[in-house]
Amino acid sequence: MDVANPNVAHRPGSCGIAIMAKASAPGRTKTRLVPPLSPEQAAAINTAFLQDMAANLLAAESHAAVAGYVAFAPAGSEEFFRRILPPAIGLIDACQPNLGECLLHTIKELFARGHTAAVVLNSDSPTLPTEFLVETAKALALPGARAVLGPSDDGGYYLLGLKTAHRRLFEDISWSTERVAAQTLERAREIGLGIHLLPACYDVDDLQGLRRLHRELTTMPAPDSTLARQMTYYPAATAALLGSLPLGELTGGRETDPQISIASA
Repeated sequence: MDVANPNVAHRPGSCGIAIMAKASAPGRTKTRLVPPLSPEQAAAINTAFLQDMAANLLAAESHAAVAGYVAFAPAGSEEFFRRILPPAIGLIDACQPNLGECLLHTIKELFARGHTAAVVLNSDSPTLPTEFLVETAKALALPGARAVLGPSDDGGYYLLGLKTAHRRLFEDISWSTERVAAQTLERAREIGLGIHLLPACYDVDDLQGLRRLHRELTTMPAPDSTLARQMTYYPAATAALLGSLPLGELTGGRETDPQISIASA
């Protein structure tokens, strides 16, 4: 069942962007952060990420014709998302047998709700620049067939945007491996679909990723600064939560630039 928030103005004709999300539950979300974090702390991080990703979508609406959604799992968890997210974020029940079907189902549902372009977005990149979302919407608004792909540092992707629901892009993909982005580009070439590539980004799914995020937050401009207003995004919910966690666990050990595994693509 697809669950639409009745308070949402869906902005027909706009670019629908859906965050692929799991409801926060201790022991079931962000489990690769446990230990050193507790299951409750890991679940709280998942919630903070969702809140920041949703706020980033709302920020993008000020610069492009965008409508924000969360495509959620598991089934029956819509009340959790209504509780933690702004009412302007729509909801899509995305429970399907596998990740490829979840992504394709969400793309199709965005088109069914009247959007001229549909985008699936991960839920683990709270510092994703707003400008990447704006660039995606504007690229998909141009005439001609194309897709937008945001590659992740680990070989997956954090974003895929389409003007038509191409099933082939989700077939024969080795999900949750370093081959996902390359295989998606191969499928696009097979069907003659041009790709607009965004800059690479990272997502946070393990302790190394959390350390990387912590380092990034220490160098980001304050949210009220001129630089911060230039379509970067300061994840206030995430920053506040990390301030309450044991920083020794985040900053200890050798600081390397990790390759981070993702769950959403």
